Amino acid sequence: MYQINTSTNRIKGLKKIKFSEHGIKERQHLQEWLANEPKVFGGEDLLIIQKEFSGFNDTNERLDLLALDKFGNIVIIENKLDDTGKNVTWQALKYASYCATLKKENIKSIFQDYLNKQSENEIAENVLAEFYDLEYDEILHLNQGNTQRIIFVANEYRKEVTSTVFWLLNYKVKIQCFKVTPFALDEQLFLTMEQIIPQKDSEDYIIKMADKNYEEIATQEGLKDRHLGRLEFWNKILPMLKGKTTIFQNISPTKDYWLHSTVLGVKYTLVITKSYCSVLVEFTKPNKEENKKMFDEIFKFKEEIERNFGNELNWNRSDNKISSQIGFYLMDVDIFNKQDWDKMLRFLSNNIIKLEEATRNPLAKIRKEM
Repeated sequence: MYQINTSTNRIKGLKKIKFSEHGIKERQHLQEWLANEPKVFGGEDLLIIQKEFSGFNDTNERLDLLALDKFGNIVIIENKLDDTGKNVTWQALKYASYCATLKKENIKSIFQDYLNKQSENEIAENVLAEFYDLEYDEILHLNQGNTQRIIFVANEYRKEVTSTVFWLLNYKVKIQCFKVTPFALDEQLFLTMEQIIPQKDSEDYIIKMADKNYEEIATQEGLKDRHLGRLEFWNKILPMLKGKTTIFQNISPTKDYWLHSTVLGVKYTLVITKSYCSVLVEFTKPNKEENKKMFDEIFKFKEEIERNFGNELNWNRSDNKISSQIGFYLMDVDIFNKQDWDKMLRFLSNNIIKLEEATRNPLAKIRKEM
């Protein structure tokens, strides 16, 4: 940073200093500057509602500054002097978790206490109403959900801190780092505040990437839950088939939405989805013509098969596909709704047994002729 002297048309360098070299204290000085000039945080409108807040149950910990933003989010501000230390992120996350429980009336009480200590003859309700340009009773959006924000202020950031902050941003934690730098020119002291994480010109991009990463993580977790759910379902149905049919006797449960048992080139299949479940006989050999011939041959036994099965079946030759299938369906059930499981288990176990029995003799005759 340089001072411009317009009369001499020269610049003079300011000396970068350390706070501690000039007797500047964290709470006595830096904290007071921030509390009384909150627009230093990139020009954002913040309302400071408490200093040295310690209103946490079962702990004597104190956060430096507590604020509200224009969206009703709680903002935890942790300011350090020359160095962040290595535990500041953990400290701030604890404070954010504590503050997540604060309700509207808690916030009003905390703010009123702050105003009283500041010897300002003001009513918290009135100041909040003015800040949000609403009647106090109309302010319904204070500290909703997990919307708490964290702001760090320090002259130097350790790698442990910046690495953790970038990682937290990927999980959509609302967190910012401001670098505060003091300068001296003769007897005068100067201060700069610069947002370094996320950098202002790339903040929107980083937020979008965090949204994408969070969505991908949520998708992965969803897939994992689905896999575990299907595995659990198959583990329930296989014992129900044990000893009652020749198929599915040596089959292991899987994470897939289907379970196959192959007998002499014909697949008996159980299917579970979000909207239906079904039992199938499938002709899935690599040769399309062979599959269509098998389907056409067994179709000749349609009346006999449906009579023995006890219901009409869905006969799907699928001329444009390699495979063909015969199926029976139960609609409006969801594998991810466990309340549907008993109905699905009964349907699948009963009907796959009946389907195998109804198609056994026709398939034996077809194989003999072919």
